[in-house]
Amino acid sequence: MSSTGSRNIAFYTASILTAFFIMIFIAVSLIWFRFRWIPFVVSVPLMFAVAYFVVRYFLDKFIYTKIKLIYKTIGDSGSVNSEKVIKKKSLDEVNEEVKEWGEKQREEIENLKQLAAYRREFLGNVSHELKTPIFNIQGYILTLLDGGLEDKAVNRAFLKKTKKSINRMIAIVEDLEEISKLESGVAKLKLQPFDINILIREVVDFMEMKAVKNKAVINLQPSASKVFKVVADQKRIRQVLINLIDNAIKYGNKGGTAITISIHDLETKYLIEVSDNGPGIEEKFLPRVFERFYRTNKGRSRAKGGTGLGLAIVKHIIEAHRQNITVKSKEGEGTSFMFTLEKEKAGV
Repeated sequence: MSSTGSRNIAFYTASILTAFFIMIFIAVSLIWFRFRWIPFVVSVPLMFAVAYFVVRYFLDKFIYTKIKLIYKTIGDSGSVNSEKVIKKKSLDEVNEEVKEWGEKQREEIENLKQLAAYRREFLGNVSHELKTPIFNIQGYILTLLDGGLEDKAVNRAFLKKTKKSINRMIAIVEDLEEISKLESGVAKLKLQPFDINILIREVVDFMEMKAVKNKAVINLQPSASKVFKVVADQKRIRQVLINLIDNAIKYGNKGGTAITISIHDLETKYLIEVSDNGPGIEEKFLPRVFERFYRTNKGRSRAKGGTGLGLAIVKHIIEAHRQNITVKSKEGEGTSFMFTLEKEKAGV
C-alpha cells in the first residue's frame, strides 16, 4: 500500500468518524444544551485530526507489519530502503507480486521435479549403457581364464570381442566428456571463416563407404561452384555433419535411404538441412531427441553401434555457437535436422 493510499484511507475514515461525531454533538447539544458554535468549531477539526492520525498509526503499525512479513517470505526485505519501497506499493500491487512469486515458486518446483526425474533417468541410462560392455568383458575374460585361452579357436575371437566392448566403453566416456566440456564452456571454439559447402562435400566423401554399405544415397542440393562462407569452429561443425549424416544412414529405410543435404540463405545466416526419407519419428518423441541416451527405440542405438550421445553432442556444439538446431519429422515420411550458422561478414 502506498503512503497516498494510506492517507486516503485515513482521510475517509476520519471524515466518517467526524461526521458521526458531529451528528452526536448536535443531537446532544439540542437535547440537553443550547447549541454553541465555539466548542463545535474547535472540536470538529480536533476530532478529525485525532481520527486521522489514529487510523494512520494503526494502518502503519499492523498492515505494514504484515506486508513486511510477506516480503520477508518472498524475499527482498533486507535492503535499507525496503520499508520505504513497501510503503509506496498499493495493496493491489502487493497482491499481484505475491501471486507472481507464488507462480514462480510453483514453476521452480515443477522444474526441480523434472530435473530430478531427468537425473534419475540419465543415471539409469549411463548405468545401463556401461553395464552391457562391462558384463560382456567379464564374460569373455572368465571364459578365457576357464580354459578358453589355450583354445586357438576361441581365444582370438573372444579377445576381439573384448576389444570391441572396451572401445564402446571408451566411446561412451569420451562422448560424455565432450558434452561436459561443451556445457561448462571448457571447450573453446576456434571460430574462423570457411566454406560450409566444401566441408559438407568432404564429409559426404568421408561417409560414402558407410552409406553404400547401408544402401543409402546422399544428394547435395547446392552446386559445387557456389560459395557459402560461414564463421564457426570447422572441426566442431564437421563433427555435427558426421553425426547427423551417420544418424540418417543408421536409422534409414532397410531397403535404401535417400539423404538430402541443402543450404538455405537467411540473410545474416545460413540454414543447413540434413533430411532423409526414413521411417520418421513420432511427434511425442521429438522434444526429447537431443537428450543424452534418449532413443525412441530402446535397443536400436546399441544394435547399430552408437553411444546414444550423438544428437546431444550436435545440440551442444550448435548452441555453443549461439545458433539454433531444430528437428521436424513425420512417421513414414522421414526426418529433417536443421541448424543455423553465422555468415562471414563482408569485408572481414
